[in-house]
Amino acid sequence: MKTTLKDADIGSVVKVVKLHGEGAIKRRIMDMGITKGTEVYIRKVAPLGDPIEVTVRGYELSIRKSDAEMVEVEKGAGV
Repeated sequence: MKTTLKDADIGSVVKVVKLHGEGAIKRRIMDMGITKGTEVYIRKVAPLGDPIEVTVRGYELSIRKSDAEMVEVEKGAGV
């Protein structure tokens, strides 16, 4: 079973394995700095689950749950 950014636990560090989606959506995710091999720290999730707040490449970012589903991840080593 593949794990996505949406499924990652709060406080965990994950590593991006693959980006799903096409065209403008995939480009927007990549423009945010979420690319293959990047480590992402899951800071917190809004009360209703959307958006998800993460730290990528040293800056904080909020990402929609629908976009987070397109980012396949694996457990990372740590920040």
